[in-house]
Amino acid sequence: MSYIITCEQLKQLQANDEVTVVDVRFHLHQSYLGKGLYDKAHLPGAFFLDIDKDLSGKVGQHGGNHPLPNIDRLASKLGSIGIHPDRKVAIYDDTGGMFAARAWWLLNYIGHKESMILEGGYQAWIDLGYRVTDEVPQIEPVVFTAETTPNEVVTMEEVKKRDPMKSVLIDSRAFARYIGEEEPLYKKAGHIPGARNYFWQDVLTDENKWKDETMLQEQFKALNDAEEIIVSCGSGVSACPNIIALKRAGFTNVKLYPGSFSDWISYDENDVTKGVE
Repeated sequence: MSYIITCEQLKQLQANDEVTVVDVRFHLHQSYLGKGLYDKAHLPGAFFLDIDKDLSGKVGQHGGNHPLPNIDRLASKLGSIGIHPDRKVAIYDDTGGMFAARAWWLLNYIGHKESMILEGGYQAWIDLGYRVTDEVPQIEPVVFTAETTPNEVVTMEEVKKRDPMKSVLIDSRAFARYIGEEEPLYKKAGHIPGARNYFWQDVLTDENKWKDETMLQEQFKALNDAEEIIVSCGSGVSACPNIIALKRAGFTNVKLYPGSFSDWISYDENDVTKGVE
């Protein structure tokens, strides 16, 4: 499976009308910014999907800040922009791939196996001098029939009952948030007991490109004996780059805890740990 696509490769696919481009630029603190950026300028032929409105469900008491969307509604949205399971999709953002990875994971989860993340995102396209536009593309809708893979997600109860001798829980947030030194988004600070910290941005090189398979295998070698890897973060978004990286490194039994820390702390009885484990 191809997870990453370069700007040059994307241009070739566009020339042959073999790909749908999706813009998922977003800001966690100012959610309206992504759509504003898209309206101003985007890659030619790109459609916009909103992390909150399209790629997440309604926030409730439990489920976290970015719960999984209604699958039928998501499938309808994808179909409305011409995406079907056999149509290649290239996804980009402007934050190193965090939001693009969320979109990639959701597409994969509902049965789409032909999606890729644009290496370097929007900025890489601009740096190469490629054209952008404010024109919104028009396309004939298609029918997207979703087929979910439930074994790729876990619930809060499954996280609580996991066997720590066989199952590894990863927290993908920045180290300061993991240890509880700071918490800009939630009412509690720290992490789920037993979680190990693998900051999601560490899957990228200093040049903001995705590390290759060899580098990722070295980075995650401490997990080689795990029978199951559960990946979490704050709300199921920044966990997704780690999931892609683990899959590229050859790990197969990798699952997302969609609600992640924001769901975990919504249950008053759940403990929270500070410091390093």
